[in-house]
Amino acid sequence: MTKSGLIEEVAKRTPHISKKDTEVVVNTIFDAMIEALRSGERIEIRGFGSFQVKIREAREGRNPKTGEPVHISAKRTPFFKVGKELKEMVDDSPDVPEETESGQEASA
Repeated sequence: MTKSGLIEEVAKRTPHISKKDTEVVVNTIFDAMIEALRSGERIEIRGFGSFQVKIREAREGRNPKTGEPVHISAKRTPFFKVGKELKEMVDDSPDVPEETESGQEASA
């Protein structure tokens, strides 16, 4: 699902709110989440999961093309941890065909 798909779904479920207002609401939620993460806050949505910022220390890596050592600076990255209820809901969903290593569906 894309952001526009999410806006469409919310607009369908709230016919008393215009699509334009729905877009403003969705964007406001995302903006508030971004600002909270920027300021180091943890976001917890019960039954869904939590977002937090993890700090990755500076380290030495390798350029995969040349094998040459490269310094990788420290950075802050967003991290999502799925909630128990969401995990269970997804696990209880109908089976999806398994894929083989080549990306093709396995035949039964």
